[in-house]
Amino acid sequence: MTDTRYLVHGVFWDAAPASPAAPGGSTDPDGGRPALRLQDPDGGFTELPLDAGTRLGLRLAVDGKHCLGHQKVHGPADRTHVPCPARAQAVKGSQCERCLVVDDSRLIHGFHRGGHVPPGLRAYLMQPHWLYIATFANGASKVGTAADLRKWRRLAEQGAVVARYVARAADGRVVRILEDLVTRDAGVPQQIRSAAKAAALTGPAPPDELDARNSRLACGVRELLAGAGGGGFEVLDEQWLRPGLSDAACAPAVRHAYPHELSSGAHGFRIDSLSGSVALARLDGADLEFVVNLAQLKARTVELGDYGSDIPAVQEALF
Repeated sequence: MTDTRYLVHGVFWDAAPASPAAPGGSTDPDGGRPALRLQDPDGGFTELPLDAGTRLGLRLAVDGKHCLGHQKVHGPADRTHVPCPARAQAVKGSQCERCLVVDDSRLIHGFHRGGHVPPGLRAYLMQPHWLYIATFANGASKVGTAADLRKWRRLAEQGAVVARYVARAADGRVVRILEDLVTRDAGVPQQIRSAAKAAALTGPAPPDELDARNSRLACGVRELLAGAGGGGFEVLDEQWLRPGLSDAACAPAVRHAYPHELSSGAHGFRIDSLSGSVALARLDGADLEFVVNLAQLKARTVELGDYGSDIPAVQEALF
């Protein structure tokens, strides 16, 4: 046990896998490793690996959510995290009002409409960007963008089951124009809620079905982009390589939603697989698999230790 209190910044994935993948997934189980990013009281960061077999035990130490601070962007691969000076409660998402206003990243979404951005953020946005179509475990799909340096990792953190890149744009302005075009003319949304992604993993659709759905949608989007005109981008067809650690979570099976709220109390489980921020986990003393949405820990304060979760009275479905 430890009495150090950590502020949870969320689940982050590292560099992309190098090996090729079969359709719908990666053949490299070691490609891309996730970690739970924790900020200590002095502002330093700890990366807690979330590999298969990891046991995660924690206790919620403070009620509510607290501000994660803000980002200053200096270039494509250079940014500074600035802790919240007031250690205030989060009022919107994971930030207080002050940190939200001064966060460079909030300006990204207005850049393609002529919005002003500081020089460092402009340098970040002027690198090449990718447009993708991602499909999740229940068949829901979205269009999204990824900077060149985050091409693979962005989709890993999104928790996609299958995805395809449909265009490469010269910069972040062009790619967001394309993203808005796809939403407006093809009806593809730009967001899928974290709770919906987690719920879908309690009963994922067959991989062939998801791959076929993603392929059809991506094909239609490429046709739309090809006829859109304008410059600054190229249409392409490239499949994303899903991390091997996500394969078990994305495989068709019947699981149970984790029955406890991650906003209070003590929790402990062994992680078997991870898709984005959603874990496929087993509780101590139970053989059932549970789907745990670790995104619910973001902006919450925890203590790590040998904690456990109460085993619910769950009866397996009879067939």
